[in-house]
Amino acid sequence: MAELSSLERLRRQIDRLDGEIVRLLNERAGVALEIGQAKADERAPIFAPAREAEVLQHVDEASAGPLRAEHLRAIYREILSACRDLQRPIRVAYFGPAATFTHMAALERFGQAPTFLPVASIAEVFAQVQKDEADFGVVPAENSTEGPVRETLDLLIDSELKICSAVTLPVVHCLLANVPLDEIRAVYSHPQALAQCRRWLAENLPGREVVPALSTARAAELAARDPHGAAIATRLASETYGVRVVEAGIQDLAHNSTRFFVVSRAAEGRPTGRDKTAILFSVKDRVGALRDVVEVFASAAINLSSIQSRPSRRRAWDYVFFAELEGHGAEERVRTALAQVEQHAVFLKVLGSWPVE
Repeated sequence: MAELSSLERLRRQIDRLDGEIVRLLNERAGVALEIGQAKADERAPIFAPAREAEVLQHVDEASAGPLRAEHLRAIYREILSACRDLQRPIRVAYFGPAATFTHMAALERFGQAPTFLPVASIAEVFAQVQKDEADFGVVPAENSTEGPVRETLDLLIDSELKICSAVTLPVVHCLLANVPLDEIRAVYSHPQALAQCRRWLAENLPGREVVPALSTARAAELAARDPHGAAIATRLASETYGVRVVEAGIQDLAHNSTRFFVVSRAAEGRPTGRDKTAILFSVKDRVGALRDVVEVFASAAINLSSIQSRPSRRRAWDYVFFAELEGHGAEERVRTALAQVEQHAVFLKVLGSWPVE
């Protein structure tokens, strides 16, 4: 019998390890099914961001390499997704269509297993979840260069939905086209993406027609049909619509990112020690009212990571404030501070708490 080569021996070792990994994955899935039954008995939510954050932290700490943390998190995202699906399939609505950054955020948070429901507007995402046609909704909340997404903040004012998780994605814009750079005559994209790539377009495609589209995914679809068209879109859009990536990372600012909220009808969760809480409040119309609210958090050593004002849309020149603070709404120090804030506010609404990535 011929002696096995070094490569063949290593491949057989991989086969043995794969068999053991599959056995352990199925063993893990069996335990996950038992957990699913316990959740059903206790009426606990299927999606538990705090617990999943703990799992990922444990995986990070257990690793001795050579796999990096991002490798393991990508693997475990799908393991968690599959096990969650075994417990109960879930539906996730997102501001679509497919292959947009919001779709990518939904995949980042929930993995491939859920049923994804692309909808045409942020308002429709909220409506799908409110009507129980989706279990969760994913909506853009804030861009690091363009600021908050006003429609999302306005909907949070009137909606009963809660924020249960957040996802931050780096914005990497790609130029997609099925023709060389010098044959491109028109560039399609969403106005915000066009604005974020303005300098690159001026330097590399001067004089080309710039055509606004409803989304970056729609832009990729248009470029696929136009023999001299290009799109600014995601790498996922390239795969989805069959348009080649001509140049990646064409955004003018390298450190551009967008944060997305996951909204649900209930936002039950427990503190992890690294959490954020979002609130909405309106203050009385008197000198120093907003300062008094801020001082409550300062006195409790609670950091306000952001605060923004929005028109209440109820009366002229009446405003509400959207703020994020470090800590979980279930923590005693946060509960005490919020109770004190109520004394200075016309109204206070806790929008939810979630673990920080």
